[in-house]
Amino acid sequence: MARTSGWTALRAQGRRVPAALAGQRSSGTRHPLVAVAMVLPLAVLLFVVFGGWEAVLTQASSVAGMLGR
Repeated sequence: MARTSGWTALRAQGRRVPAALAGQRSSGTRHPLVAVAMVLPLAVLLFVVFGGWEAVLTQASSVAGMLGR
């Protein structure tokens, strides 16, 4: 007979296993503030490393030049 894990045995008995412990991911959406808190440190780092406003202005003027404005 094949051996089953403890979680499989609990599911077979009809008991609920927590999704995090069973290796499943939740399908809910992330709160917008959590997403901002995750992205903000990287955005600040990239802003500092790549020159900040100067790079933004350079790119904006290049795009404006390509559009003929």
